[in-house]
Parts: sequence; C-alpha cells; structure tokens
Amino acid sequence: MNCLHNLSRSPALLLQSPTCHQRKPFFGPINTLRVVNTTDLSRRSMAIKATSGSTSSAEISGNASGADVEEVKSDTYSHNMTEAMGAVLTYRHELGMNYNFIRPDLIVGSCLQTPHDVDKLRAIGVKTIFCLQQNPDLEYFGVDIGAIQEYASTFDDIEHLRAEIRDFDAHDLRLRLPAVVSELYHAVNRNGGVTYIHCTAGMGRAPATALAYMFWVQGYKLDEAVKLLLSKRPCFPKVDAIKSATADILTGLKKKPVTLTWKDNNCSTVEVSGLDIGWGQRIPLNFDEEQGLWTLKKELFEGRYEYKYIIDGEWTTNQHEQITTPNKDGHVNNYVQVFDDDSNSASASLRTRLFEDSDLTTEERENIKKFLETFPADE
Repeated sequence: MNCLHNLSRSPALLLQSPTCHQRKPFFGPINTLRVVNTTDLSRRSMAIKATSGSTSSAEISGNASGADVEEVKSDTYSHNMTEAMGAVLTYRHELGMNYNFIRPDLIVGSCLQTPHDVDKLRAIGVKTIFCLQQNPDLEYFGVDIGAIQEYASTFDDIEHLRAEIRDFDAHDLRLRLPAVVSELYHAVNRNGGVTYIHCTAGMGRAPATALAYMFWVQGYKLDEAVKLLLSKRPCFPKVDAIKSATADILTGLKKKPVTLTWKDNNCSTVEVSGLDIGWGQRIPLNFDEEQGLWTLKKELFEGRYEYKYIIDGEWTTNQHEQITTPNKDGHVNNYVQVFDDDSNSASASLRTRLFEDSDLTTEERENIKKFLETFPADE
C-alpha cells in the first residue's frame, strides 16, 4: 500500500481546451490536523431540519439588534454556501445547534454555540465532539470555542477534539480526509458511545467526514452510506472528494500537467473557477495574441475535477470540453479526469472503478484501516 507521504510522479499528461480535451484535478500538500473543506457543483434545494437545538447567543441575551445581526450573518453565510457548493443550502445560526442521528452511534450536526450545548450532547450519550471548523468560521459567528472546550474538559465522560478543514473547499477536503478520519477513528476507539461530528452548518464538511468514516471503517458501500445519510439529514457532501481521497490512500498522489484553453479574441478577461482552488476563487488565463487563445497551464493531482469559465464576468461552460450530466436544476459544469498515462495501471484502474462502483474490496478496506491506525497524529 502506498502512503500519502511518498508521492510518486508519473509522466505528464497534457490536456487542452477549445476542442475536446480533458481536464485534470488539483491537489495540495497534505498536513496532519488542519483540514480544509471541499465542494462540488450541482444544484439541489434543501433547508436544514433542526432535530434538536440549543438557544442561540442572540436569544439568550434577548437583544433584538443582536438577533438581527445573527440573521444577517446567517443570510450571508447561506448565500456564500450556496454559491460555493453549487446547491441551494440554508443555515440559520440564530436558531441554535441542530443535528440528526445518522446511526445510533453517529450524529452529524451544526456547531456548538455555547458551553450549554455540551450538556445537551452529554444527555444523548455523546462521548466525542469532533469539530471541523477553523478559527475564522468560529469568529464569524462569535463562537467562543475556548469556553466550550474548557467546559467539556471538566467532564470525564466526553472529549472535545478539533480537526480543521477549510470551508467550501473540496480540494482541501480531499487532502485532509485521511488525517481527519484517522483522528476520528482513534477517538471513537478510545471513547466509544455516540460521536458528534460538526462543522459550521453541518451540511458539507461534517457529512463528508461521516461518509468517509462509514465507507472506510464501518463497511458501507459509499453509495449506500450516502443514501442513508441523505435520508436522515439534508446536506451536500462532496462525494467525489471522498472517492479521490480513498484512491490517494491506496495508490498515493501523483501530479500531472494540465492545459486549459479558451478560444476567443473578442473578450477582455477569461478566468477559471473550481479545479483545485474551489468555487470561491478564480485563476486568470493568459492570452496568446498570435493564436487568439487564452491558456492556463497547471499541475493537478490525479482525480476528477469540475470547473467553469468566467468570460468577462459571465459564468459559462466550454462546449468543446467534457460536461457533467445536468443535475435536478439543469446545472452543468466542465470536468476533467486526471489519471495515470497507463490506463491499465493500478492507480488508473482503482480511480476509474471508484467513480463507477464506489465500493472497496475486503483487502482494500483492511489496508485503509491500517493506514488510519498508523497515520501520525502530528507532523
């Protein structure tokens, strides 16, 4: 089994754009417990259902203006989440913590807001609180994570852990999942009982982490785990990131050069969003006056990446490149699959199979468990 620490490199694979070309995925270095988020682009309409919740800080204070501020922040966050994740998602922080049992021993939910939320989780048997938020996420909604951690530490029957993943970043999610799920795996083995996995809204990072755990550790086929999770909680986990992370563990990471092109000498700016930078950022293409071509050359890790062009500020797809199947809202993106040059190689075969079948052999699952058991807690 290859390890993520030793990334082998294979010959470059060049892609092109204006006329049928493939696109390649993107990946960054792997660090240990500082996770980043992940996201795909396809539209679904869903609003979070609160199964149980605590009183928000705004409600506790009884300050109407404070409540208004919370609502505005929730509106802004929901808008950003919808834009970045490609799904119509709504999170109301002012309504307090909300969650759903996915299995009797596994809960996915939104962030804790006050130390009092620790009491609520202890009351339902939670032994591990697994927080995926980064500090800017906490600061945005004014969550005092220090107070929550300090309060949790006063009890010997619950543990609060943090394993950060960047919000709205599918690439970071892919890279961070192995380290994060390893930490989760050890915590569950150590504490037993019910595990509470949360990000900010409990709609992206947390469900994706829960799915990876169900897939890698609990023996579910990925499709079955997704079906179960979505039957319990409306959310939008980045399943492709889980598939790529699975292949990364089993075969290692390899980068290949990719070239994207857009043919149009009448526009003033051409940018690309998606790929390995997420939907909240853009990369400009360079213009070649002689060829009348806009070009982007980039190295991407093996995997499948969705992206879109922004031409003079307008989002669009390149009809000469691979396009995703329309989702429920008719939304499509360009995509590129970056595999080993040798289509018969173990890496290419595994990545192709995971995107078609989404299941693991007994040996592959055992190898992943060994990887999770031995992944270093700190680097």
